Amino acid sequence: MSAYLLYNGKFHKEDSPLVTASNRGLRYGDGLFETLRCTDGQLQMASFHFERLFNGLQLLQFDCPAYFTPAYLQNQVIALCYKNQHPVARVRINVFRGDGGLYDAENHFPHYIIQSWKLPEPGFQFNENGLVTGIYPDAQKPMDLFCNLKCNSFLPYTMAALHAQKNRWNDAILLNTAGRVCDTSIANLFIIKNEIIYTSPLTEASVAGTMRRFLLENLPANGFSVQEKPITEADLYSADEVFLSNAIKGIRWVGHCGDSTYNWPLTKAIFHKMLKK
Repeated sequence: MSAYLLYNGKFHKEDSPLVTASNRGLRYGDGLFETLRCTDGQLQMASFHFERLFNGLQLLQFDCPAYFTPAYLQNQVIALCYKNQHPVARVRINVFRGDGGLYDAENHFPHYIIQSWKLPEPGFQFNENGLVTGIYPDAQKPMDLFCNLKCNSFLPYTMAALHAQKNRWNDAILLNTAGRVCDTSIANLFIIKNEIIYTSPLTEASVAGTMRRFLLENLPANGFSVQEKPITEADLYSADEVFLSNAIKGIRWVGHCGDSTYNWPLTKAIFHKMLKK
């Protein structure tokens, strides 16, 4: 049986046509998305995800009706996972504007599609084989008002992912317009040097990741030293350890970037102390 999706509160088969050729989300990438993990009806880090989503909707000048709240979307997600029989699921919430041209949007109502995909494990798993990464050279992310959002206009990340596939990497690292490390096609990036954990501040144009936020807020209380600072390519290549973070995979150890090889002891300690359970 085909899986279902939710479109503006109604269930549809996943292969159903939903939008017209005049849709602004299709034409211009006019919208936002969230990718989160749902386990047995519980959305992990739900408050972080919905805070980021609704802050973004306000920034993009959507007119949200009174019922369109985090609680409403959370109930929609749980209903979809139940209908699809996905006890552990990767969920994507895509919010976009409706029809219209560049200067004449029909309205600013938040249309939405929610999809779910079954995940094999209820918890995070530590990767014993280090990821292989490299720097994507063909785009630099601007440090502007929208840089921390998960926008539907995701072209630099899309092309970085294609570049990674062609080079047989697990992921590709993006730089900002200053030539410093931003994030990767699907994750935030952390480096470790002399047992201090570093990640780029949001002013460096990385997506405001929910797992990134969780780690920054909780690493110190668990005995780890963490700082936000701009990260250069030289910092990346000379790091002792490198790991990636996102809401679906948790944290993943990077074994190689270019000619650099990294170890894993502190990364693994972070995983076991903070994410294993």
